[in-house]
Amino acid sequence: MDTMLDYAEYLKIFVGLLAIINPFGAIPLFISMTADENRSQRRKTINRVAFGVSIILLVTLFFGELLLRFFGITIDSFRVGGGILVLLMAIAMLHAKTSLIRQTDEEAQESIDKESVAIVPLAMPLLAGPGAISTVILAAHKSTGIAHYMVIALGIVLLSLVVWGVLRLSPWIAARIGATGINIFTRIMGLILTAIAVEFIALGIKGLFPVLA
Repeated sequence: MDTMLDYAEYLKIFVGLLAIINPFGAIPLFISMTADENRSQRRKTINRVAFGVSIILLVTLFFGELLLRFFGITIDSFRVGGGILVLLMAIAMLHAKTSLIRQTDEEAQESIDKESVAIVPLAMPLLAGPGAISTVILAAHKSTGIAHYMVIALGIVLLSLVVWGVLRLSPWIAARIGATGINIFTRIMGLILTAIAVEFIALGIKGLFPVLA
């Protein structure tokens, strides 16, 4: 029998993914990596980034747990590991920095010289990186049934549209709110992400050590 979570839970999943993907925080890198592109080329890059984010997370949603089973990884172990990963990203965001888990400085510099940066590194790992992938797998495991997966899939598509819209407006956003505004938003998302990461770790530890529950 198909089971569904409360609407509040799906909203929390959506907000958590939005915080992890943090398209506003990606604006400075996006502008620098597409500085040599004309308007038409930049529009194509934005379309590819949004499409790439959607495909990466949708594939993760439907096949991520199968991959865990293949490697014999329990969901509770993955909760703890994924929670620590998300927590490290959140700490970097609280300092208004791009986590090295998503992309190192060397990778960012190398990417600027590539002909196309839409899929690598913009879509992955900058936006749909390890943190987002971990969160999708854990969200999928919260319930069963096609309806549950379809709601999360809809959320992923909406997130991709948010990414598309933010990147399309990136020159306007950067000009209006500047680096300070982007950093403030990044810190707020980091704070939300910290709470989500702690919840992942706590649930994983309870599952691994039931005596602590």
